[in-house]
Amino acid sequence: MSPQMEIQIIAVIVAVACSLPGVFLVLRKMSMMSDAITHTILLGIVIGFFMVNSLTSPFLIVGAALMGVITVFLTEMLNNTKLVSEDSAIGIVFPLLFSIAIVIISRYASSVHLDTDSVLLGELAFAPFNRMKVFGVDIGAKAIYSMGGILIINLLFVIIFFKELKIVTFDSALATVLGFSPSLIHYSLMTIVSITAVGAFESVGSILVIAFMIGSPVTAYLITDNLKSMIVLSGLIGGLNGILGYQLASLLDVSIAGSMAVMTGVVFLLVFIFSPSRGLLTIVSRRKRQKIEFAGKSLMFHIYNHEGKEDEALESGIYTIRGHLQWNEKFLKLIIEELKDKEKIYIKDDIIKLTKSGREYAIKSYEEIVSGF
Repeated sequence: MSPQMEIQIIAVIVAVACSLPGVFLVLRKMSMMSDAITHTILLGIVIGFFMVNSLTSPFLIVGAALMGVITVFLTEMLNNTKLVSEDSAIGIVFPLLFSIAIVIISRYASSVHLDTDSVLLGELAFAPFNRMKVFGVDIGAKAIYSMGGILIINLLFVIIFFKELKIVTFDSALATVLGFSPSLIHYSLMTIVSITAVGAFESVGSILVIAFMIGSPVTAYLITDNLKSMIVLSGLIGGLNGILGYQLASLLDVSIAGSMAVMTGVVFLLVFIFSPSRGLLTIVSRRKRQKIEFAGKSLMFHIYNHEGKEDEALESGIYTIRGHLQWNEKFLKLIIEELKDKEKIYIKDDIIKLTKSGREYAIKSYEEIVSGF
């Protein structure tokens, strides 16, 4: 297998592995927690390294996972005091733990391959050089197997605990009543996030881990309301971002991880603007339609209230009604033409009048509004 293909496979595996816990972070409004965890796990790795004096020991993953959980615990402990908000607590805990790791590295491990650039940015181009060998036989890049294992763990976690994750995410009080432990599910999810982050950041860096963990689920969230569909879409979008990012990096001869993060942002921006259900254009178009619809009802209510009365010619006159409704001439003309096309109104002797269907529609709309209160 070519190194180019291995890089893209690693990117897709990392993207899917990150998107699985990322969906629940987004829905639980804990996106910034992933940023904190992907940085503070460095302290766990440093401590693990000093304990075993090896960069390949599994104790580094254990230390990083524990540090991720400690980060969540310290953040929530500060937040529970009600003296600081959650984002402020993250802003205190994350720089503190990450800075401690940087100080320790610069003071005691400057000669070890634990530089901050590799942690933050990673380098996918080097991933194929780290080979997995079984009985002396090269079976591919090591990252494919390490992240593949983490992907399987994440997949099993989501499948086995899907019901618990769903209930705790949307209604933790109901979860408690039903006998589930929201705290246990919460810290299990944070452990999964920590393990995923530490497994991925050697290959892709913490910045790309955040992009895959948050960018893809947020993009999927703009497309669907169904949780299962959101999980599947997150993985597909993450994989697509990885492949497109690699192609962009090859085309421009720039950083692979940086290009993938850029593509994550670009795809999100496109969905943010053009999504058929929650896109910016859809929302603007919907609000414009609602404004015209509401204005049409207001006009018909006004005509109905003065229908057959002495002041009808003044209140509903084609040349005087604009002053009563406080609309500009262009908007009034738009609404009148809209209602005429729908055969709700007609003009007779320069007075706007309701048709039979317009009168019935006005009465029905008024009753719906009143009953709604």
